[in-house]
Amino acid sequence: MTPAINCASKAKITYRIHEYAHDPSAESYGLEAAEKLGLDPQKVFKTLVVTLDGKSLVVAILPVESQLNMKLIARAAGAKKAAMADKNEVMRSSGYVLGGVSPLGQKKLLPTFLHISAEAERTVFVSAGRRGLEIELAPRDLLQLTRGQFAELVL
Repeated sequence: MTPAINCASKAKITYRIHEYAHDPSAESYGLEAAEKLGLDPQKVFKTLVVTLDGKSLVVAILPVESQLNMKLIARAAGAKKAAMADKNEVMRSSGYVLGGVSPLGQKKLLPTFLHISAEAERTVFVSAGRRGLEIELAPRDLLQLTRGQFAELVL
């Protein structure tokens, strides 16, 4: 059990765990998950941690094939500038290793933004807190557990 799975379990939401053999040479953890689980990449979401105005951190959750637009995440969070957070800061803040960062069960609950494309999905897949482990859940449950909101994050 990971903190992400414990978080979902404790909240008594409906979820499913999907496991696959992670290949350490994979270039994209999210695309690897989609491929190995036979999923539409639009339903598999990556979790990114971003620094706002060089001070605070936020979480962006978006489809694995998409690229986060820094201006859009900054606007959604009410900041002027956004940049990818330092990997050590991400691990320290979330409690997870890169490639296994889940939006659920992070050490610190950060402001969280889920790409609006998730609104049209019955369920989405995000990391369950370990490379090779995904959790499938309803987007509304994901927002409830992270206290997040939908936002436009990609062009």
